[in-house]
Amino acid sequence: MNVPDQAAVARRIPGAGALGLVAPASAVAVPAVRLADPAWTAEVLALRSRVLRTTDRRVLATVWWYSVSSVLLMPPLAGVVAGIPLSARLADLSVSLLPGLQPIAALAAGPGSGDLPGDLRASIGAVTAAVAEAGSMGERSLWAIATDSLADRLLLLGQATGDVERVTALAAPLAAAVGPSLPVPRYLDVAGRRFVRRASCCLVDRVPHGSTCISCPRRHPDERRVLLEDAAGRFG
Repeated sequence: MNVPDQAAVARRIPGAGALGLVAPASAVAVPAVRLADPAWTAEVLALRSRVLRTTDRRVLATVWWYSVSSVLLMPPLAGVVAGIPLSARLADLSVSLLPGLQPIAALAAGPGSGDLPGDLRASIGAVTAAVAEAGSMGERSLWAIATDSLADRLLLLGQATGDVERVTALAAPLAAAVGPSLPVPRYLDVAGRRFVRRASCCLVDRVPHGSTCISCPRRHPDERRVLLEDAAGRFG
């Protein structure tokens, strides 16, 4: 895939490789349109079940979307931050997978249609529908994961560029433009550091050896606050 625009974006974002804007040579790229295929997604979940050691389809589907949404949304969001538009259309994107079918990066070909909210609405809607069908679950929780991924990617981009306030301020207007299916992204400032105030649970703690995220909405608020304060101290 020819991605000159994304290469230009990556040059403007410190740590672009770690943010999933540069695909490692060991990864295998698949067209993002496959993400909207329920049959293909069901095969992916079956294969990942061996790695994650669970057969719970809802857990497998949720963890998959949590992983893939993080990389899928990064190119168009990084394009906004860098001032170089990158497409959010599935037809223009590829997703790079590591062994075990772990999403690691996404590459966009070209600037997209010029309607980023509309392209995000269409892409998120198509993939969540496929994941919901493959996982025998509803789509509402998957849209909540999408809003957390959007908020988290913008937070990481803000930290990478040293402009957290400006970049995270993009989250709520963009989500509103996407439409009501996407919950409003929220942030929480704790001990001088910003975190995503999550609307979703990734269910990673439902697989063997998985752990509950410190920001998990299922934690008691007091416990979550203490953990976030500790994390803020460790991050400096």
